[in-house]
Amino acid sequence: MTRSVASIIAHASRWITLERGDLIYTGTPAGVGPVVSGDRIEASVEKIGALRIEVA
Repeated sequence: MTRSVASIIAHASRWITLERGDLIYTGTPAGVGPVVSGDRIEASVEKIGALRIEVA
């Protein structure tokens, strides 16, 4: 990452009110391509659950 987590939180909190549990998405690492039709995206948080999406 080009910025520290603390720096990202400080910057975001100038524009929006951050609440417990909020997520800040920062983009993708080098080499990762765009999301396209037919892709499946999965995310999970331990003890919370999982989210699975198929891009139409």
